[in-house]
Amino acid sequence: MPIGFEPPQLLRQKLFYKGRKFNFEVNRLRLPNQAEGDWECIRHPGGALAVPVTAEGKLVLVRQYRFAAQGWLLEFPAGTIEPNEEPAATIRREIEEETGYRANRWQMLGQFHLAPGYSDEVIYAFLAQELELLESPPAQDEDEDIEVVLMTPSELEQAILRGDPVDAKSISSFFLARPWLEG
Repeated sequence: MPIGFEPPQLLRQKLFYKGRKFNFEVNRLRLPNQAEGDWECIRHPGGALAVPVTAEGKLVLVRQYRFAAQGWLLEFPAGTIEPNEEPAATIRREIEEETGYRANRWQMLGQFHLAPGYSDEVIYAFLAQELELLESPPAQDEDEDIEVVLMTPSELEQAILRGDPVDAKSISSFFLARPWLEG
């Protein structure tokens, strides 16, 4: 097997932080070329995201403050996968909590690594259609301050192209959903 196709050898793994949503570890690796080094890694259980579309063709997004980004971001509803939970169950719960909508038709759009340079987090993206507004939506998590925003696909695309603060998982999922949003 040529160099570069062999996985590195794990020499040592040290957990530095065990958190509520993720863990942080440092791994000592030996590369196939015999060089050694330390690689930091965030271990995350993964997340699920919905691209919700109303009967009128509007996208349902949320605007929320993200401390790490030091600002308000426009995002599709999403959430962290709980232990022993399937991604589809995660996003069904999250779309109701974050937007007050329930989707009656779901389609898997795909999955992707969010930031593979430092995290193992995988996002599972779904298209959510046949939405109904809940009469009494569940309460938002106490650490969330969310505004629901409705936009046409064209409006969201223009926001992305202008450089408005839209997060990467939402941009990626929007383009995965594009074939179902046109027409």
